[in-house]
Parts: sequence; C-alpha cells; structure tokens
Amino acid sequence: MILTDTHTHLYSKDFDSDREEAINKAIENGISRFFIPAIDSSHTTSMYALETQFPDNVFLMMGLHPTSVKGDFEKELLHIEEQFKKRSFYAVGEIGIDLYWDRTLLKDQQIAFKRQIQLAKAKNLPIVIHCRDAFDEVFEVLESEKGDDLFGIFHCFTGNKEQALKALSYNMKLGIGGVVTFKNGGLDKFLAETPIEHIVLETDSPYLAPAPYRGKRNESAYIQIIAEKIAALYELDLEEVAAITTKNSKDIFGV
Repeated sequence: MILTDTHTHLYSKDFDSDREEAINKAIENGISRFFIPAIDSSHTTSMYALETQFPDNVFLMMGLHPTSVKGDFEKELLHIEEQFKKRSFYAVGEIGIDLYWDRTLLKDQQIAFKRQIQLAKAKNLPIVIHCRDAFDEVFEVLESEKGDDLFGIFHCFTGNKEQALKALSYNMKLGIGGVVTFKNGGLDKFLAETPIEHIVLETDSPYLAPAPYRGKRNESAYIQIIAEKIAALYELDLEEVAAITTKNSKDIFGV
C-alpha cells in the first residue's frame, strides 16, 4: 500500500528534534511520497536540505504563501522566479488568499496569487491553493484565469458542497486533511457525493492533526487516519483509497 501526503511542512521547526524519526515512521506506515509546499524565501534552504536527505520521497513546490505577502512581496516573487531558473519543481504553491488575520493586504495578495498562477501556466505546472476566509476572493481570481492550463489542488478544503463543486469546475482536486475527522468539520456530510477521483490526501503537518490527535502536532504518519476516514465515507477498502488517491496525486504532479 502506497499513500501520498500531498501537503506537509516537514521542514518546519516543529520537527527539528525528530524530523528523521517522523519521516521514517511515516515511510514504515506506507506513506512514501511527501509533497512540500513553500512559504517564503526564509524556508528555501531548509526545504532543499530536506530534499537532499530524502531524495526518493520528497517533492518540492515553490511559491509565496498569502500570509507572507508583505510590503516586499515583489522581492519574494523575484526569489521564486530565480529558483525556477536554477531548477524544476512539481507545483507552484502554496499560493492563494488568506483574510483570517488581515484584510488590508487583499489587493497585494490578489496580485501575488494571479502572478503565480501565470507562472504555473508558463511552466505547465499545477497550483496548490491556500484559502482561508476567502472563498469568494479566490474564486474571483480563478475565474479570471480559468482554462485548460489551470489545474491543481484546493489545499485543506473546508468549504461546503457548492464551494466544492465550484473548485472542481476550475480543474482543482480537493485536498482533504484532518478536518474530515473533526466532529463538527462538516466535510463528512457531503464529501462522498464527490467522485473520489477528485480527492487527494494531505496532513498539512505540523498543523490540523486529525482526531484523536487534534490540538497536537500533526505528522505525515497520520495520513493513514485520514485515509481510513475516507474509506469509511466512500465505503471502500483502505488499500483502494490509497491506490486511487495516490494515482490522483500522480495525475496532478506528474510523478
């Protein structure tokens, strides 16, 4: 059984004391593919180090997280472009709009989001979308960029059925993580109505640990808990869920 964690911040300082142990624990549990989203230039070196340590398991993205869109975001976008000149990546991400903490930078977040979508199109790469308190704003940008060359993952999807269908209409797959196990998460009410071919699994570790670890550090090994919940919702065997969702990830990332 091969499981894929399509979104995990394994370079996070939360793993500094046991990073190798945590990754090997996941690998022992059948999770052998880890897709690593970028946040900003301050994390680039640690991302590359992670890839060097686990070259067969780690797949890097490059992008600017919306909460890192500050006054110097043009400099950050230049850093991204420079990295792409040096090497290849598997996606542009994570990118998007986050209005949970601050709405005053919405315009800059929209500019950065749009620019990075256009970069992904130029590179024929998927995008990985971060959306928090900003479904309408994210959909507005996607609408302006829609087309066959727009595709990717709606990371940490926590919306309703209508929003799920809208995300799928833009060639996005739904990244399903620990929230699907939350008692009042809401995803379990409609997710099984979405064909499983549109689902990929993620942890977003070290954040959003699934029940029964909610509130504690998340880790990639817990992807199996998420897969088990998906298996129950879709009335499928765990092995079948692993095979389908890993294939879905390969369809998106090309590897």
